[in-house]
Amino acid sequence: MDENRLKGRRQVFQGRVIDVGVEEVELPNGQLVELEIIRHPGGAAAVALDGDGRVCLLRQYRHAGGGWLWELPAGKIDPGEGPLGTARRELEEEAGVVAEDWTDLGPMISSPGVFTEVIHLYLARGLQQAGHEHERDEVIEIHWLPLTQALDWCADGTIRDAKTLIGLFRANALIGRRAGLDLESPGC
Repeated sequence: MDENRLKGRRQVFQGRVIDVGVEEVELPNGQLVELEIIRHPGGAAAVALDGDGRVCLLRQYRHAGGGWLWELPAGKIDPGEGPLGTARRELEEEAGVVAEDWTDLGPMISSPGVFTEVIHLYLARGLQQAGHEHERDEVIEIHWLPLTQALDWCADGTIRDAKTLIGLFRANALIGRRAGLDLESPGC
């Protein structure tokens, strides 16, 4: 967010997770406008891929999303916690696994017209079982399915969650690039 363009802000609502306000902003063309902005601390998500090429997807009930959605393990960044720490915590809490190897897949912005949330995406490998504990407001089923099936679900609309779509596509692209490099490397 370009704070230099912010000229004023009127808070409308402060909740546990979001802060809603009307912000006066100077646009790059010099126009002053009022924008309704939802500030959010950000989040992180993990594309957990096991040794058999299966990815962890959660079937989670989301009232705002109209019911059941397929999602990556993910959550809100807590105060004092970095994005990778959030991804590690959420993978263990929601999916019951920990990962040895983490690769940054980059950030994504879910709805930049009104929402400041940035979600940091990671590829998690070298998985081991751990305990998990869902929060009271979470209704979650844990599923492991082939990455190819998850990508098919991205293409046919079964998966509709933006962070999950982007995370799966980015992970697949990274894996494909690495496989191509490995095939071209001498001694492989």
